[in-house]
Amino acid sequence: MKILRALFEERGIDTGSTQQLFRNRRGEPLTRFGVRYILRKYANQATAVVPTLAAKRVHPHVIRHTTAVHLLQAGVDLVTISHWLGHASVETTNRYAAVNLEVKRAAIAKARPVGTVAREVAGWRTDRTILQWLESL
Repeated sequence: MKILRALFEERGIDTGSTQQLFRNRRGEPLTRFGVRYILRKYANQATAVVPTLAAKRVHPHVIRHTTAVHLLQAGVDLVTISHWLGHASVETTNRYAAVNLEVKRAAIAKARPVGTVAREVAGWRTDRTILQWLESL
């Protein structure tokens, strides 16, 4: 917030204004293409430090997706994430849960067959074939 407030002040923009804050070098509002260009530029520079980044597709949607997955892992419910992302349907947001292996592992760790006690169920979790199958989902 301190950095954003300083930027507002530097540009002479009231913090309650609806004026766009981020602008391109010509002073025009930054477009999605401009954001993509800047992100690609800095991702390319970062490959000097993190060479594996060169094989990755880095674009604005990756940041959006990563944020959604982190929120999900932090325990934020899908409806809240869906509203935050502006999705019309929770089903759209549900795709983030479907691709998140950590969420799958946590759900399976909590699962218990109806009418059994924990010690009766514990044995199946050490079966590597079941774990490998679950990880492949």
